[in-house]
Amino acid sequence: MAPSVVTEPLLQVKDLYTQFDTPKGIARAVDGVSFSLERGKTLGIVGESGSGKSVLSRTIIDILAKDGSVLYDGEIIFEGRDLRALNEREMREIRGREIAMVFQDPMSSLNPVKKIGKQITEVLTKRMGMSSHLAKVRAAELINSVGIPDAEQQLGRYPMHLSGGMRQRIAIAIACEPKLLIADEPTTALDVTIQAQILDLLKELQNKHDMSVMLITHNLGIVSGYTDDVAVMYAGKIVEKCSTDELISNPIMPYTEALMNSAPSLADAPHTRLQAIPGLPPNLLNLPEGCSFQSRCNYKEEKCSSYAPDLTTIKDPDHKFACWYPLNFSGTREPLNNA
Repeated sequence: MAPSVVTEPLLQVKDLYTQFDTPKGIARAVDGVSFSLERGKTLGIVGESGSGKSVLSRTIIDILAKDGSVLYDGEIIFEGRDLRALNEREMREIRGREIAMVFQDPMSSLNPVKKIGKQITEVLTKRMGMSSHLAKVRAAELINSVGIPDAEQQLGRYPMHLSGGMRQRIAIAIACEPKLLIADEPTTALDVTIQAQILDLLKELQNKHDMSVMLITHNLGIVSGYTDDVAVMYAGKIVEKCSTDELISNPIMPYTEALMNSAPSLADAPHTRLQAIPGLPPNLLNLPEGCSFQSRCNYKEEKCSSYAPDLTTIKDPDHKFACWYPLNFSGTREPLNNA
């Protein structure tokens, strides 16, 4: 029998730190994050605003400030290459061609005073090395591939002439079928019907081109329908990580439970008040001792204020969490011995 072939993940993030040197001190936006993403799979990164999701994505694609105010540590391994060790010229070869990003507001990535066709053909000529003629043909094909009719007409329009959903489709077209697509809250500014269309489009393109996708969102409803695995972030750290099905059916981290409870449900009566997570996320300039979620947690005990829990497991080695008093396993609510 031939030995099985073990393939490395497309992306491996190892003990990554991203810190901002501010006049008031060091802000730990990404604080020791590790995860991997397999080829052709979708990883959801979930958390409230300020949890570190977007800074994580921008660290991976290396588009944060280069003025010395951003401090890094850790590794970002993409197809065997440590992206943190590459220079700007080498990163430009990867950015857009192999790793692309779709932002929450497509107007932040589209030039408002340049026609759509010009923006797409510039990407194709500069990043892909196409001739001007081939780029024009390919631009029309890309427009059609993201479900926009009358491609020739659309190429001559400006972003302001398009709806939010169409602009987001254009942004996805400009991504040009990378190996890894990072989608940072790609549907937040859109109505519910258009949100589903954009997510379905991403899934369709992923299946067609065998892309890996990092889907960043605060919405667990989006995660449940469009991802294979999930990492929940809070205060710059991953606090729970497992398959999507496992997370939805068996959340262990109290913060994950709080996110779920704050989401609207079709089973709720009209005008039902949404449950909010009490308090605010901690100040990244002055993180508390112990668990960062302690001040907002319904299960807080004395130990939570003194010691920060590490990611650990109990029954399922693939379901990791950072909590002294995990849900579903607490029984007598005795603390875990993972200090």
